[in-house]
Order: sequence, then structure tokens, then C-alpha cells
Amino acid sequence: MSVSKELIKMREKYVARGVFNTALQFVSRAKNAIIEDVDGNKLIDFTSGIAVQNSGHSNDLITQRVKEQLEKYTHVCFHVIMYEPYVMLAKKLAEITPEGLEKSMFANSGAEAVENAIKIARAYTGKRGIITFENAFHGRTFMAMTLTSSIQPYKKGFSPFMSDVIRLPFAYCYRCPIKKSYPECGIECLEFIERAFVTYISADDTAAIITEPIQGEGGFIIPPKDYLQEMRKIAEENNVLFIADEVQTGFGRTGKTFCIENYEIIPDLMTVAKAFGGGFPLSGVIGKSEIMDAPEIGGIGGTYGGNPISCVAALAAIEILQEKRLADRARQIEKITMERFEEFKEKYVIVGDVRGMGAMNAIELVKDRERKTPEKVKTGEIIRECINNGLLILKAGIYGNVIRLLPPLTIEEEILIQGLDILEGAIKKFN
Repeated sequence: MSVSKELIKMREKYVARGVFNTALQFVSRAKNAIIEDVDGNKLIDFTSGIAVQNSGHSNDLITQRVKEQLEKYTHVCFHVIMYEPYVMLAKKLAEITPEGLEKSMFANSGAEAVENAIKIARAYTGKRGIITFENAFHGRTFMAMTLTSSIQPYKKGFSPFMSDVIRLPFAYCYRCPIKKSYPECGIECLEFIERAFVTYISADDTAAIITEPIQGEGGFIIPPKDYLQEMRKIAEENNVLFIADEVQTGFGRTGKTFCIENYEIIPDLMTVAKAFGGGFPLSGVIGKSEIMDAPEIGGIGGTYGGNPISCVAALAAIEILQEKRLADRARQIEKITMERFEEFKEKYVIVGDVRGMGAMNAIELVKDRERKTPEKVKTGEIIRECINNGLLILKAGIYGNVIRLLPPLTIEEEILIQGLDILEGAIKKFN
């Protein structure tokens, strides 16, 4: 019996059923874009630990900086006694984020960042309402789960949810909520926001609009540039804060340091996590000073928030991002990947839509191109086939019919092409 199979038996006995696994292997070691399991099998990683390892697995600089910090101290709690890495990271974040975002607070996960962003928005505005969108994913804690769109599996059995949250259709152009085509539609779907201020909750009682610049778990849904620009304008005109959730899209992933830069707008608050920590648990909220300072002292934070090891790793990850020009590298990955994806669309009828920005690319699979009927079953079969052939890959989408690619931004070109070849072989088999 393989080591993985022995560990799977142990996992089934001791680990809760609700904790999901994509691959049925156990990792032994990982370097850059290659993962080796405990049985010696190697897999090309097109997941980056779900957009975490932008700098690649076991990056030498991050490892070195973490080792140095381990020799000094590992935890003291910033609320008890302050330490330099926390402050230096807040300073660095202010330097690399859009102009006007100046102050930060740190937590452990993307969901925690979202929870704190909502708290900060409500404290600053004195208002209660939050507007979120269909297909959104903002986390699995209570408020974050309420903001998240999908019922199965993220919300099933966990109701009732938080009050004062309004969910509206999003600009999912492949499956347009108003059955029109962009740009002829004139982005009419924005009218849902204006209507919400009349039919659901007034702007005078709405604290914030929160959105992902690209909806991640929802299926890598990329809204038109003017859609987000106009949404930002609506928020500003109605004295409503605009929160950009950059948990999955940040730190070079979409060809800019932050995805919102592709839309040339500046949010009031921004949440970060995943690649932020360079492989270590870390998240944050950054925003305009007057907004970030609204909560009372002690109103935000947490015991482990901004752990010194995570802060040191984050500083190293940002250094790599800048010195290795990883955002530019993401654009190169986009060019190679999207050229192949367009070929897939021409050759395989199961491919309904392809889309991507930077190293955040997706294929939406359908049973019928005209009706756009989601093909969930074959999506799962293709992912399993890829894993069996040495490619670790993920699905997404509210219908479970989207294959998403999130390779490390440091992936070698030949490894990227090899992975795309494996993916094409799997699609061809189940076409």
C-alpha cells in the first residue's frame, strides 16, 4: 500500500468530512512549480495553493528571511508589545497600493480581512447596509459567508445569515443577467445598484459596496473596465464606501501589482491575503487614513494578526514581486495560456468560453454551446485526468463547470507548456 493510501485512511478517521480535498495525494516537498508527493510522484502545480505561492514554492529568499526571524522571536502579539516587521510591512503596503491608501491592519485569513473591512466601513459611515454580488466569494466566516454567493457547499446548513446584506447581479458577460451583449448593453446591469437604493435599502443607510475586481471562486468572471469604473462612481456619488476584495487577485497575479489598477480606480478600502504572506498565514485591510482610524482602539485586530514570521515572509515576497517583475511575468503567462485556450475553443465543442487576465485564466465547459448548459460532471473528470497525468488543477464557478489556472508567476515556460499539453489531452479525452 502506498504511503498516500495509508495517510488517506488516517485522514478519513481523524479529519472532519467537511474539509475538502482536490487531490488524493500527500505532499512531500515542493519547489517553484513542482510538487512531489510522499510516493515520489511529481505534479506540475497550476494552483499555487489557491493563488498563494506567486513567488513559487519554497522560494529561497522567503525561506532565508523566515529562518532568520525564527532565531529572534516567533510570537509576542502586536497588541502586547510592538515589533518592527508589522510596521515595516504596513509602510511597504502603503507604498505599493493605489495612491491614498495609507493605513493597514493585519489578520490571518482573507475571510478575517473581509470581516474587518466591513466593521471598519460601518464604524466610519455609521451605516449598516452592505451591497455584494452574485457569484461572489468573500470567505467562510459568518459575515464573509453571508457575502459569499454560492449556497452549495459554502452556506448549506449554516443559516440564518447576517442581516443588512443586499445581493445584486454582477456583470457576468458570458451569462449576462439582462440577456444582452457588451458593449451594446450600455452596462445596464449597473441599474441594479441604483434600483437597490430604492427597493432594498437607501443609500443613506448603505455603508459599502464590496466586490472582487475579478470574481475568483465564481469562475474568474472579468467585468468590463467601465462597469467597475461606473460602480465606483455610483458609490462615491451616494456616499457609499467602495471595497475592493483583492484576496485572490493581488500581488502581480493579473499583470498589475493589484487587479484594481487594471480598471484605473482607487477603492476606499482594500482587502489582501493569499499571496500577501508569501506562503504564510497573513491578511490585511488597507485604506484611507480617516476610514481606517474610525474604529475605537481595540475594535480591530487579533492575537495572531500580523505574526512576525508572516510579516517577514510578506516583505520578502513583495521584494521578489518588484525585483523579478512578476506582474510583467504574469502578462507573459497570459499570452501563452490564452493563445492555447483560444485553440481549445476552436477544436473542442465542450469549451464554451475562455477568459483570463495575467496568470488568472479559465475555461468554462458546457454541454451545449448555444444554450450554454454547464458541464459539471466532465469538468470533474477532466480535473481527475489531469491529476492522474501529473497536473494539479482546480475547478471554480457557481455551477462547478470552470477550470481555473493559477500557476506560480515564477513558473518556467517549458513547465507551463507541459502543463497546458496535459490539460489539452484531458479535454480532448472528454470532449
